[in-house]
Amino acid sequence: MSGRAPVITIALADQHHLIREGVRCLLATKKDFKIVGEVADGLKVIGLVERRKPRVLIMALALPGLSSFEVTLRVRRRWPETAVILLSMYASDQYVIEALRSGASGYVVTQAKGIELIRAIRRVAAGDRYLSAPLSQRPMDAWLQRAQARTLDPYDALTSREREVFNLVSEGHSSASIAGRLSISRRTAESHRANVMRKLDLGNQIDLLRFAIVRGLVALPPGPLRQSEGGHRRPAPN
Repeated sequence: MSGRAPVITIALADQHHLIREGVRCLLATKKDFKIVGEVADGLKVIGLVERRKPRVLIMALALPGLSSFEVTLRVRRRWPETAVILLSMYASDQYVIEALRSGASGYVVTQAKGIELIRAIRRVAAGDRYLSAPLSQRPMDAWLQRAQARTLDPYDALTSREREVFNLVSEGHSSASIAGRLSISRRTAESHRANVMRKLDLGNQIDLLRFAIVRGLVALPPGPLRQSEGGHRRPAPN
């Protein structure tokens, strides 16, 4: 009987080719890891998981096209056997809590050592959860309690299509661009956009972007962060 560890199939999702290549090279050093596919767009992750059925999906927190939290939610609902690890440059409570709420099994900051990602893959593939340092300084139960203490959220009232539109609007796409990306008519895109604004009670795109950042649905731009009113983190001024 062979003592060889079973192969863990892995899919990668990150818009930056250099980062995917770096992760790929790191994982190639382990004989029990096998990369089965990669994409650079959030809208394409679902198709990749459907085709390849990876045991682990490693996904950047910031993805164009569709929020990584929304992708995580959809993947976990349709393929619960696929564990999701989010890679992020932010050790921010709001992002970790939203990741756990969405069903992610792991959260690894990009400042961590490579061994932490390897450890995370093996842990989530075994059915456990994993948070890299410095997040691991708090007990996992404490994180889960905060994630489960969910208040009524108007974002939950959005349909799947409206969430796709929400994400694209937050990226600055016009209705015409959204229509092209989602293969729908411009009128339909405008209708979804109006529904999003109405359901979230937002007045303009700046309000929408602010909602997305505070809610942790889009990543903050790179730069030093400071604590703001209400406990949220925001970029420090230049």
